[in-house]
Amino acid sequence: MDAAPESPNRQNPHEIYSNRLQELHRARTREQHREKLFGFAKLTLAAITLIFVLWLLRHPAVVEILFAPVAVFVLLAVQHEKLLHSIRLHTRSIEFYDRGLARLENRWAGRGETGERFLDPQHPYARDLDLFGKASLFELVCTVRTRAGEETLAAWLLSAAPVPEILARQSAVRDLAPRVGFREKLFLLGETVRVGIHPDALSMWGERGLVFPSRAARVITSLLAVFWIASLVAWGVWGLGWTAASMTILNLAWAHRIHARMDEASDSVEKSTQDLELLAGVLSLLAREHFASPKLLALQAALKTEGVPPSAAIRRLARIVEYLSHRHNAFFRPLDLVTFWSSQLVFVAEQWQQKFGPHIRVWLASVGELEALTSLSAYAYEQQDDVFPQFVEPEVAGNNPLFEAEDMAHPLVPAHIAVRNDFKLGNPLRLVILSGPNMAGKSTFIRAIGLNAVLAQCGAPVRAARLRLSPLTVAASICILDSLSGGVSRFYAEIQRVKRIADLTSGPAPVLFLLDELLSGTNSHDRLAGTEYIVRSLIERNAIGIVSTHDLALTQIPVAMGDRASNFHFEDRLDNDRLIFDYKLKPGVVKTSNALQLMRSIGLDVVSEPTPPRQL
Repeated sequence: MDAAPESPNRQNPHEIYSNRLQELHRARTREQHREKLFGFAKLTLAAITLIFVLWLLRHPAVVEILFAPVAVFVLLAVQHEKLLHSIRLHTRSIEFYDRGLARLENRWAGRGETGERFLDPQHPYARDLDLFGKASLFELVCTVRTRAGEETLAAWLLSAAPVPEILARQSAVRDLAPRVGFREKLFLLGETVRVGIHPDALSMWGERGLVFPSRAARVITSLLAVFWIASLVAWGVWGLGWTAASMTILNLAWAHRIHARMDEASDSVEKSTQDLELLAGVLSLLAREHFASPKLLALQAALKTEGVPPSAAIRRLARIVEYLSHRHNAFFRPLDLVTFWSSQLVFVAEQWQQKFGPHIRVWLASVGELEALTSLSAYAYEQQDDVFPQFVEPEVAGNNPLFEAEDMAHPLVPAHIAVRNDFKLGNPLRLVILSGPNMAGKSTFIRAIGLNAVLAQCGAPVRAARLRLSPLTVAASICILDSLSGGVSRFYAEIQRVKRIADLTSGPAPVLFLLDELLSGTNSHDRLAGTEYIVRSLIERNAIGIVSTHDLALTQIPVAMGDRASNFHFEDRLDNDRLIFDYKLKPGVVKTSNALQLMRSIGLDVVSEPTPPRQL
């Protein structure tokens, strides 16, 4: 099924971001000037008030005159706080547009969320394609404000979606792409994703059983608190001190009885519900926006509950948790032992849990999807030369895997310097052996294929003029490291990865394998025999892929495979003792080598012919 072509977007993101940034700087400068005036006015008023106080010490009869400067000071303080809040919002908006310009100007590396906690060394392509870490695809794309959004985006990059879901995401991204103001509002909701709520903890708390399921415990606790207060009244009015003493002992005994369960319930609520205001803000923003995409409308529909908006319900829980946190205060703790006010808050929290707990997972999933889609929409808006890929269903392609790109480049290389190439794998061509000298671009090209396939299958646009592909399972062996502590050599780690890639061929989608310098840890003879066995085995299992190599012996593999395999290469040329690379993919086997020239360029004195061994 082919995705509908996207209508061109005539907005210039760089110009829009720059203009908005200038407006925000001007507005913040004006407010900062006003803020200084407010500060000066408050100091002046405080000095005047002090003079009044000293004067009133001699004329106490007109003390009511003091209310005027106090009232004015309170009014100034309220307005001053509003102005400070506006300055904070403008500062955060400036950060939003500054980050956008940094992405457009290739200054983004190291400034965003790297997602390193999602990096699994055993994943078939995450490390090899630079999915996470500094200057990674995740850091470039991720603009989320909650952990739910971060986890959803990471999951989308780590696993291909079915074609109908991909097309639904593409439609949603198109809907969201021009909504710069919406993304700005979303960014304003939270300082940083690192302090956000933990989705799993909150969902598990909402679905767990109540610590106080018995109504009797709640009634007894409430009655004891009322009776204790009544005993104080009896003591003060009628002098019945023994009633107050008796109720205090009784309440302390009951507090000791429920202490363990109460601490369990309180800790569970507090640990699972950090930074709820951020979640409430995202839910409120999602509910208010008018969307056209069916997927975004479905996310809004999933938020409908029993007459209470999710944002309002979450804010109510946030207030409960805020009050409950006061139980740690040393001043309130003794009083809590006899009045059970924190217990009452736990009971209210569990009532909230009973009513809304089962909905939390759906709410978080909606928030996560919205934020992931918003991140992809920002990427689509800022990379306007990129296109949405077209998908070919397996039955249409005759169950033959397909990857066909025109003017494709690496998504992490700035668009104005990236060299674009055409590339096709599919019936009948299943294997490409890619040869070339050092630094000619082989590894970058292989990663470009993989990253564009990953972007395509998570619903994002790709760095190409056109891309048609069938559903594919991406698997790579590019960044394989040995392990000294684990006693694993690079060669052994590499063949373990190859085994995992072979296992993936039994999955529902054909494998797109990306193998860089395969079996480089062994001799040329074994490398040729091993590589030929591996690629033939993968192709027989309906896989397609590319293998890069410096070893020209491997370029003999396509000779015996007919039109199912072919040689391509990158090359360099020497110009005034300087190596020049054009990074253009060409058919055939490479004819140049630059290892000795590169060694000489850094000062190593090497000769073209090796010195013959000495005769003993």
